[in-house]
Formats: sequence, structure tokens, C-alpha cells
Amino acid sequence: MMKMARGTPEQKAMAQDALNRFWYPSLMMFGPSDKESVHSAQSMAWKIKINTNDELRQKFVDQTVPQAKFLGLTVPDEGLKWNEEKGGHDFSEPDWTEFYDVLKGNGPCNEERIEARTRAWEDGAWFREGLMANAEKRQNRHAAE
Repeated sequence: MMKMARGTPEQKAMAQDALNRFWYPSLMMFGPSDKESVHSAQSMAWKIKINTNDELRQKFVDQTVPQAKFLGLTVPDEGLKWNEEKGGHDFSEPDWTEFYDVLKGNGPCNEERIEARTRAWEDGAWFREGLMANAEKRQNRHAAE
């Protein structure tokens, strides 16, 4: 990102575009908000997690915003502002409807992902068939002995 942000205007635009596209999906990757997370409390109690989803999201924002500013990039969140009282950034909630829609398999790239997996399965048929023929040949040889 540093090379892109310090590069040509076209490269800087590409870096900004990447930040624009991945900002909210990055916030979503920590999971749903604590009030919506069905497993967070239990995971915390069992010490599987030491930070809640919201705490992890807050840490991510607080670490990423200064990096973006250093690179001369703008975080695409109109609700983003420093909150002196909490010593961290306030930021807008991700679109959790989109998050749950992606989990249900209705994401923007889901059709392409399914097509790629289907194509990979079909393209690998010859290999699986070869393995099965070899296994059958060995089994027949073993049975004959």
C-alpha cells in the first residue's frame, strides 16, 4: 500500500479504491456486533477469545486510521471521528444485512466462487478417475495373489 500510495496518481487511486472496497468488509470480518453475536459471550467465558468482536473491530479501526492518514488515503466512513473521551475512533456500523446475506451464500462473488469450484471439480475428474483405476488395479492384483 505504501508503494501504491506514494506512486503515480493512477497507483494512488488504485490504493484508495482498494481501501474503499475493503473497509466495511474488513470491519465485518471480526464477526457480528457483540449484541448480535450468539457465541461471543460463551467463547469469552471459555477463554477461547480474549477480546470481543467489538473490541477487535475497535482496535482494528484505531490502528488502521493513522496508517491510512500516513499514506494520504481517506477512510471511506463519514461517521469516522476521534473520540477523546474513549481514546479511540467512533465509526459507522457496517451493513450487517449485507454480512448476513453473504453468510447465506448471496454475496457479490458467490456465483463466481461456485462456478470456479464446479469447474475445478469437473477439470479434476480425469485425475480422480485415474486414482480410482489405479486403486482398483492394485486391489485386483492383491486379490489375485
